[in-house]
Amino acid sequence: MTGPGPRLTGGGGVPMKPSVSITVHGLGREGRATVVLALPLVAGQVSQMLMGVADTLMIGRLGVVPLAASTFANNVLHLPLMFGIGMSIAVSVRVSQARGAGEPEEARAALRHGLYLCMALGAATMGLAFALLPVFPYFGQDEAVIRTVPVYFLTLALSLTPAMGAMAVKNHSDAMNRPWPAFWVMLAGVLLNVLLNWVFIYGNLGAPALGLEGAGLATLLARLATLAGLVVLCMRLPGFREWVPYRWLRRPEWVAVRRLAKIGFPASLQILAEVSAFVGATLVIGTLGTEALASHQVAITCAATVFMIPLGISMALTVRIGEAWGAREYDRWRPIVASGWSLGLLVTLCSASGFLLFRDTIAGWFLTEPEAARVASGLLVVAAVFQTSDSLQIISAGALRGLNDVNIPALMAFLAYWVAALPIGWMLAFEGAMGVNGMWWGITIGLTINAVALGARIWIKTGRRPQNEPV
Repeated sequence: MTGPGPRLTGGGGVPMKPSVSITVHGLGREGRATVVLALPLVAGQVSQMLMGVADTLMIGRLGVVPLAASTFANNVLHLPLMFGIGMSIAVSVRVSQARGAGEPEEARAALRHGLYLCMALGAATMGLAFALLPVFPYFGQDEAVIRTVPVYFLTLALSLTPAMGAMAVKNHSDAMNRPWPAFWVMLAGVLLNVLLNWVFIYGNLGAPALGLEGAGLATLLARLATLAGLVVLCMRLPGFREWVPYRWLRRPEWVAVRRLAKIGFPASLQILAEVSAFVGATLVIGTLGTEALASHQVAITCAATVFMIPLGISMALTVRIGEAWGAREYDRWRPIVASGWSLGLLVTLCSASGFLLFRDTIAGWFLTEPEAARVASGLLVVAAVFQTSDSLQIISAGALRGLNDVNIPALMAFLAYWVAALPIGWMLAFEGAMGVNGMWWGITIGLTINAVALGARIWIKTGRRPQNEPV
């Protein structure tokens, strides 16, 4: 794919000159447009969280061992899923740029090759899943969990291919600024998963009661149906036909595949750097005792729920910045970024106030043991600071992706989380005798470093325009 606009580089390359400053009118206009696009994206993220909650509740009725087995399988497959989501981000970037430039053939190629990448990654995940089975006994899990998990684990691994494919098609729809139809299909997939859980886990409507294996089958069928529904939707939506592949299966164009991978691979690494850092922090906190781990789980659940809003804003900025770049409307860049930051700060101001004012009440919802509730209440104070930095860093990262800027942000994420956050958190937790609070302050410091670095980078890059473009 030929880039829809001149390529921007981080330190050299195309000469740059200052762009037009932000106006109140421009900020308000871009803010409204960002909200309109972000709302269904936020709703979509929340609906996917609800599917996890529903699975936990329905599998939990089978007993502790099946629930532990499902938790183990989902945790092992979480990183490949996050990697696939990162790869699918490239579809959103390329399609939004193609839409801004008025190049439907480029959008068609981006979606088709994005699906190829997802299929290849899904096949690799299945191979990894089979390779992991013989080493499960060395993961330190209960013997009953290891005996119970294989069929569910393999079925869940197989479902990642349609899950990644569905995300690629959904990102195409989002990049076309038509997110609501895709949201309804995704929500229908969540509801279908709940229905199929009821059928196959417990043996309703004449189906056999398959227990945990039934939950895996329900997830696989729901994800296949969601992918099929999104493909049909894109083919039938008015105004979409020209922007989706005329032939979905044809020989790959390897140049186009490499261009998508150049965006998707670093974006995946950036996501993995953050996700794996939180996994590492959880493992460290687990050594501090059950009360520390329980309080951490409560606080991180609250923070992750609120995080869905800035995540949706970030996804909207990827689309809107990419579209403005493709259309060569460079004067819109900074107002779009500033509107995203403003919305993110507004959201975190409200949620942080809620955490500070009602921290004891919130902790009491989850925990009845007084000491664990006290620790969780203290973590919610840290979360008030934590989520502000988290919001700003993810919004800036989304805007940078719209400019194809993914390599340096991936490196920044690794340095912020693995070189700064985790070592500082460990020192505060153990050397500073701060316990779980110290680990959380370490993560907060890492998030703040990343937020400042990414914010400065996007501000510099959006404050200039290519030299050969008119003022």
